[in-house]
Amino acid sequence: MDLRDFYLLAALIACLRLDSAVAQELIYTIREELPENVPIGNIPKDLNISHINAATGTSASLVYRLVSKAGDSPLVKVSSTTGEIFTTSNRIDRERLCAGAAYAEENECFFELEVVILPNDFFRLIKIKIIVKDTNDNAPMFPSPVINISIPENTLINSRFPIPSATDPDTGFNGVQHYELLNGQSVFGLDIVETPEGEKWPQLIVQQNLDREHKDTYVMKIKVEDGGTPQKSSTAILQVTVSDVNDNRPVFKESQVEVHIPENAPVGTSVIQLHATDADIGSNAEIRYIFGAQVAPATKRLFALNNTTGLVTVQRALDREETAIHKVTVLASDGSSTPARATVSINVTDVNDNPPNIDLRYIISPINGTVYLSEKDPINTKIALITVSDKDTDVNGKVICFIEREVPFHLKAVYDNQYLLETSSLLDYEGTKEFSFKIVASDSGKPSLNQTALVRVKLEDENDNPPIFSQPVIELSVSENNRRGLYLTTISATDEDSGKNADIVYQLGPNASFFDLDRKTGVLTASRVFDREEQERFIFTVTARDNGTPPLQSQAAVIVTVLDENDNSPKFTHNHFQFFVSENLPKYSTVGVITVTDADAGENKAVTLSILNDNENFVLDPYSGVIKSNVSFDREQQSSYTFDVKAIDGGQPPRSSTAKVTINVMDVNDNSPVVIYPPSNTSFKLVPLSAIPGSVVAEVFAVDIDTGMNAELKYTIVSGNNKGLFRIDPVTGNITLEEKPTPTDVGLHRLVVNISDLGYPKSLHTLVLVFLYVNDTAGNASYIYDLIRRTMETPLDRNIGDSSQPYQNEDYLTIMIAIVAGAMVVIVVIFVTVLVRCRHASRFKAAQRSKQGAEWMSPNQENKQNKKKKRKKRKSPKSSLLNFVTIEESKPEDAVHEPINGTISLPAELEEQGIGRFDWGTAPPTTFKPNSPDLAKHYKSASPQSAFHLKPDTPVSVKKHHVIQELPLDNTFVGGCDTLSKRSSTSSDHFSASECSSQGGFKTKGPLHTRQVNEHFYWSISTAYKCPLNQY
Repeated sequence: MDLRDFYLLAALIACLRLDSAVAQELIYTIREELPENVPIGNIPKDLNISHINAATGTSASLVYRLVSKAGDSPLVKVSSTTGEIFTTSNRIDRERLCAGAAYAEENECFFELEVVILPNDFFRLIKIKIIVKDTNDNAPMFPSPVINISIPENTLINSRFPIPSATDPDTGFNGVQHYELLNGQSVFGLDIVETPEGEKWPQLIVQQNLDREHKDTYVMKIKVEDGGTPQKSSTAILQVTVSDVNDNRPVFKESQVEVHIPENAPVGTSVIQLHATDADIGSNAEIRYIFGAQVAPATKRLFALNNTTGLVTVQRALDREETAIHKVTVLASDGSSTPARATVSINVTDVNDNPPNIDLRYIISPINGTVYLSEKDPINTKIALITVSDKDTDVNGKVICFIEREVPFHLKAVYDNQYLLETSSLLDYEGTKEFSFKIVASDSGKPSLNQTALVRVKLEDENDNPPIFSQPVIELSVSENNRRGLYLTTISATDEDSGKNADIVYQLGPNASFFDLDRKTGVLTASRVFDREEQERFIFTVTARDNGTPPLQSQAAVIVTVLDENDNSPKFTHNHFQFFVSENLPKYSTVGVITVTDADAGENKAVTLSILNDNENFVLDPYSGVIKSNVSFDREQQSSYTFDVKAIDGGQPPRSSTAKVTINVMDVNDNSPVVIYPPSNTSFKLVPLSAIPGSVVAEVFAVDIDTGMNAELKYTIVSGNNKGLFRIDPVTGNITLEEKPTPTDVGLHRLVVNISDLGYPKSLHTLVLVFLYVNDTAGNASYIYDLIRRTMETPLDRNIGDSSQPYQNEDYLTIMIAIVAGAMVVIVVIFVTVLVRCRHASRFKAAQRSKQGAEWMSPNQENKQNKKKKRKKRKSPKSSLLNFVTIEESKPEDAVHEPINGTISLPAELEEQGIGRFDWGTAPPTTFKPNSPDLAKHYKSASPQSAFHLKPDTPVSVKKHHVIQELPLDNTFVGGCDTLSKRSSTSSDHFSASECSSQGGFKTKGPLHTRQVNEHFYWSISTAYKCPLNQY
């Protein structure tokens, strides 16, 4: 039997000897975290308490009262009438209730309370012990979410490495029960080692040979679970680093050490000198001592560990009463991944350094530290329950308790170290009105320490009338911006009692920090300056309390309304308003709303808006703040507008403020791309047969004067590339070879390139013709020029090779005629031979006829030489992509000539000699003047050579005429020197100019506008085309 059990047995024997009517004890067991109003026990039922007075035989109403400290939040409550014990809204948390104590499953966590039974005739003191059982309300947790372990690469299979253990505030089966390794990759396993103290230490097992050069890091997860219901768990990332070898780890001389040190040991006192050895040499034998991860932070603050020597010293004052035993795990590491481990149990021994503690809990509630008793109270009136204790142990913790001087009160022992303070005689108010005495608690240590508690008791007359206010609700009004100390009103109350019981004091309740109240006179004044915008109404209470014992009081409500003054200027929600509108927005459209507020009320907050410095470009509604445009926006002419707005309120005097407004004009996709390169529709590029795939053979470049995505361009080949010989970069416009040219590819290729922007909501586009001549040389420029002119007869949605079909058909017809003629010649010759033999007289005449027939029927050998080989046609692009140019011919029913709707926009720059370059520095910002006449009409009517339409079957003389394809250029005019024309069906406000010279080109001024024109192509015939063919 240990000392604690001996004391409990002694206390039990003492309790049995005490009067059963004075002290009894109950023990209940509950689980933690119970909800409110859960029954725990029934005092009269459990103690068999009778409500019958044994002396008189009459039934009595017993009152059960819980003894508690002032300001305590009790964990349980006791019904005053039935004596039943219930839980309260204060949560019973076992881990917090028994925090700091090493409660195992076999140790009890409990709290104690006392209940008294009144009146005095039935008085009993019931001591109740409530044992709190653990529930699984905490999940086990690892000390860190990421656990790093280093393992040498020469580690043997089945080697074990410690893993920091998880902790769980719960106990027993609710604590840590199981560990599990997740994603061990068959390289590692997990084993659990249970220590004599019941702790479970996880260990990592190496199951395969490690090779750091093959893999130096393994990332896994380790899971810990408790045994509660429901089961709780947590995981941590386990990262294993494979290191180079250090094959000897340090070894402690003793792995389990227990030391004792007094709690008053000064800072710097040596606790223990740990020593570990290492069989390695050099840096691998240098040992570093560190605390283990399981050492509590509080322990680390109390003790210091020398990393080099292993000396453990005291670095802060110890307190046995706070923690009696410190378990310290020290690791000795030589830099390897497997340190040696030593466990040091530091027992802090007791010294008499704590005076006794007096726990004074009043049964009669004190007022300002003073207990008020009526002079009519009987003898043995219970005043307080006093519990004395000492944190020290053994003799140092044995305490006696007594009253310091002679007073009509005494202490009555009810339990060991627990007393009742009672009256010992009748009290006389006229004799002594107040008692003040000390209760002394003294321990048995040497030297002895003691503690005192002061008790004040005052006697009083009866007081049964509270003060009464003349008005239960007091309403006031005051203007804001008042002066401090302004008188508001006088509050008064009356009391029907007399003497000090009728003396009234006044007190302000909560939410009255803006007011002062004279406690005696009841005069209410303003202590601060009111601001209606911050608070418009104050509602608080005033308490009138008399000086009776106990004092009685009553309350009245006070309502103070703050009147408004014009002390706030209008406030804009932004100092600078920015609105974004699209260009081409119609006039009188809403572009934005100005928001302004005024913190005042009534007329003081009525705000009127106006524009200060705008040239009537915008109209502002003075009340709603809506801004409407008075102009039509064009971003290319003006991208933003800025002006000031003024707000003025309706107060007297009025107040105002200003703000800046900026209207930003956003771009709309209203400009088509303008082609810069190639310089004309009749230029070409030579592609030698030796060109390799991927090489750049030509380039197309265009610009768009819009901004953002409206200016981003995309290049695509929409026609003329049916063989897939060429490819164009959609971003740069560079045309490259897809395949190496073959002899069958020799000749002129016409690519129709579409240039479209990425504008929203509608994309604008332009077409341009790119001619590529595949041959080793281009010496015969007139021949290439003739081919280009002949391609003008071919619609844009057809390949220029298709136009040779009529000529091929003529060759085939000629060949067939020649074959038939040859056969006829043979027949005639045979016939003539027969006639010659038969009729010698008519040989000359027959021969003459045979000669004439031979000349008429002889086949044309040149036609055979000019016969063209048919090329296998590749699938042409879908006609849906060719929606840029409309070609109207005389045979609309021909499916080959489906129209292409669109626009070709090229620069009006033709060069007679050399390759033209676009000068960005001197480039004109426009190609037309808005108010200029339509010069296309002039060229059509004044040109000395008339234009006419050619049908597909119209023969063209290659030697006498040049066929030129006229493109409907937006704002740009392109053509021959003497056959320039433009055909437009949209407007007459465009103008253009072009001339053929050694330099070439034209210049115009003004903003550049492009417009999509949907029109038909026509063919223009010129008998003297003077501009030479240029290769770009």
